[in-house]
Amino acid sequence: MNTGLAGKSALITGGASGIGLGIAHALAEEGVRLALASRNPDPAAIRQLEAAGAAVVPIAADVSQEAEVVRMVRTAIDALGGLDFYINNAAWTWHQPITHLDAEAWHNTINTNLTAAVLAAREASRHMIAWGTGGIVIIGSTSRFTPGYRETAYRISKVGLRALMENLAVELAPFGIRVNMVTPGHYQTRMTSTVPPAAEQELLGLIPLHRFGNPIEIGRAAAFLLSDALSPYTTGAEIVVDGGLHLRPLPNLSAEDARALNQ
Repeated sequence: MNTGLAGKSALITGGASGIGLGIAHALAEEGVRLALASRNPDPAAIRQLEAAGAAVVPIAADVSQEAEVVRMVRTAIDALGGLDFYINNAAWTWHQPITHLDAEAWHNTINTNLTAAVLAAREASRHMIAWGTGGIVIIGSTSRFTPGYRETAYRISKVGLRALMENLAVELAPFGIRVNMVTPGHYQTRMTSTVPPAAEQELLGLIPLHRFGNPIEIGRAAAFLLSDALSPYTTGAEIVVDGGLHLRPLPNLSAEDARALNQ
């Protein structure tokens, strides 16, 4: 089926690895021209995409800084000759229980995961309104559905992204700009590489489909939502691509283990 995405342009944050790179591959398959923003663009990832025939512009940017976000969007617009799509994917986490949560971890998490999304959406939507077309996809997290130990800052950032998506959908609809969310579960990426193998195996048992996701599966969901041919009447919506992980019961630590977190 023709998605109608060929020749369009997209900026993806956190696009050089993990889920962002999976999104890049999925959009490249549809002929989308790409600007990939990350703190440290990976030349190997860029070469891999280019070898598959993709047009790729790497952008080095620290999205936790407003000036960097503004520069990132402007660089993408200039390099691609305009911007049809913005995919907000960049995220990181500093896991700390509440009694050990320090201001640096809090601000790093909120600035990287939430503030950057707000500021980039501001810059991208200004252009898209003038451009006369556009679409935005925000990458969420199943952490939004259930509380998690040590995840106060991370979970708040992801809950905020859902609210941002809904507000953008309402405000930008009069301009024909559709805004949606794709929510992954557990994918084996650089961000999740610190999860102990035993814990990861336990998590695998909680996923109804009994496997971890492939980042390109997130990318294909994003391509569906960006396509005016496939989802022209979809805005303010969320697709959860997690193998059913969000259906799991909340795992509870023993009282002793929970107390130990905050001692």
